[in-house]
Amino acid sequence: MEMSPEQFEWCVGQALDLLPPEVSAQLDNVAVIVQDLPPPGEPPDLLGFYDGVPLTERFGFGGIGALPDRILIFREPILAICETPGDVVDEVVVTVVHEVAHYFGIDEERIHELGWG
Repeated sequence: MEMSPEQFEWCVGQALDLLPPEVSAQLDNVAVIVQDLPPPGEPPDLLGFYDGVPLTERFGFGGIGALPDRILIFREPILAICETPGDVVDEVVVTVVHEVAHYFGIDEERIHELGWG
């Protein structure tokens, strides 16, 4: 599947807009970044990655002055598993929700139980 970087970023923006307001209101100091590929050392088929300290592990730390957490969405691996633009939209939504769940401290097993990865 081919899609321009701009179209893909639009899909990511749409996925973020689909988050319930009570969820998006709690996303504080989080940057959502689209990259073409996962960084070296990561699996080449990785679709997304949460880089930060989950809310459940921020005991007593207000985060003042802290660098933002990052949610990375990898364009090329997502496009590689999709056949249509609709598939891309669906996969981006699942990937964004999956990584946002990690921000809230939900582990991989529970995310899969909930059907988001």
